[in-house]
Amino acid sequence: MSTKYQPRLKTKYQTEIVKNLKEKFQYKNIMQVPRLEKIVINQGVGEAVADKKLIEASIKELSTITGQKAIPTISKKDISNFKLRKGVAIGAKVTLRGDKMYEFLDRLIAAALPRIRDFKGVNPKSFDGRGNYNLGISEQIIFPEIDIDKVNKIMGMDISFVTTAKTDKEAYELLKEFGMPFRK
Repeated sequence: MSTKYQPRLKTKYQTEIVKNLKEKFQYKNIMQVPRLEKIVINQGVGEAVADKKLIEASIKELSTITGQKAIPTISKKDISNFKLRKGVAIGAKVTLRGDKMYEFLDRLIAAALPRIRDFKGVNPKSFDGRGNYNLGISEQIIFPEIDIDKVNKIMGMDISFVTTAKTDKEAYELLKEFGMPFRK
């Protein structure tokens, strides 16, 4: 009999969070309880128009941080003011689901966010009105997987948490239960 590995936050969701949210919002069925669907990490690299190596570095760093291969994002149209051509790589993104999503969320909350200088918590107003949360990070070096000596350029990233919650209040409570450090 072998026990299958399960991420810590996934187990916490199934054992504690579902029960707490069901009581709090008076759901009749556990299928109504909001859950995390996916986490999308996006890194825009505007300077990549001039230097193609920045995209490769960005893809490598995102892949290292998430444990899943990042893909380049391609421009959809020409914008002459930015010297941008259609079909040129201008960023990188990763979509995490399942166990990798829970692993990344755990590392983000436990290891990466506390490493931000003067960290007082994440903004509780960054919900989109449909139960999704967006978080902007200004430096990729807050992740312990990144070797600071090998970083050529400090770049930020956007992290989107897509949930099945219908309202921002439900999504806020879900992320708070996972341990997201919201500002007071």
